[in-house]
Amino acid sequence: MEKHIVKVEEELLPFLRKELPHKSKNNIKTLLSKGLILVDNQTITKYNYPLKKGQVITIKKTIDNHHNISLDIIYEDNNIIVINKPTNLLTISTDKEKERTLYREVSNYLKPKKQKVFIIHRLDKDTSGVIMFAKNQTIQQKYQKDWNKTAITREYIAIVEGITKKKEHLVSYLKQNRNLEVYLSQNKEGLIAITDYEQIKHKNQYSLLKILISTGRRNQIRLQLKSINHPIIGDKKYQAKTNPINRLGLHAHLLKVKDPLTGKILTFEAPIPDEFTKLFK
Repeated sequence: MEKHIVKVEEELLPFLRKELPHKSKNNIKTLLSKGLILVDNQTITKYNYPLKKGQVITIKKTIDNHHNISLDIIYEDNNIIVINKPTNLLTISTDKEKERTLYREVSNYLKPKKQKVFIIHRLDKDTSGVIMFAKNQTIQQKYQKDWNKTAITREYIAIVEGITKKKEHLVSYLKQNRNLEVYLSQNKEGLIAITDYEQIKHKNQYSLLKILISTGRRNQIRLQLKSINHPIIGDKKYQAKTNPINRLGLHAHLLKVKDPLTGKILTFEAPIPDEFTKLFK
């Protein structure tokens, strides 16, 4: 648990926004709705609850159920659930790993509500950040029908080796062999992959990049950055030589989608991990 002392009178939401700068407004509202915020040991769910000087605000760090599952939920409604996925966790099971997956954790979380979970898109095991699941097959199919258009903005933050250009537009063609390994095609065969990056800053032979993808191919960002001799740090698969933050330097920072039912634009954000920003201080 995390505790904070109220120093001036104000409402609960602005207090939490200041005390939890790494969390989005939607994420904080989710904490409130799930009963994870306590004021003087009493659970409070109203975002405009008035605080008094000296009160103790307690923030539970997990959402507990009978499976003792911990999820960082960014947003949830009757149709979808959006998670800030941790690094080193598979999205779905493989032949080698059946149990420890984000899909299984979300499924266990939803079971008491008698709700199911359906994959909309995926993140690599070592990539953290925003990922969306559907709660029924109809919603899953509506989102997946034309995902590259439904997902209006897919923004990633990456740390790469070397000093990159300020901006670059990358277009490649990717193929997959029998072992499911993805590689660049030299003669424009396979699936087109389009990536744009902008350098945010650089320091000590590392560059911090904001990346936008127009296509969602498997290993797209990792492979294309490696192809221009700027592999993502910690990415042994694509010949990275260094790993100063002890994880893959790739984070799905922001996802903006068009709700296929209402046409409304939904924006979800997962804060940039502290280890990313610390490397450039």
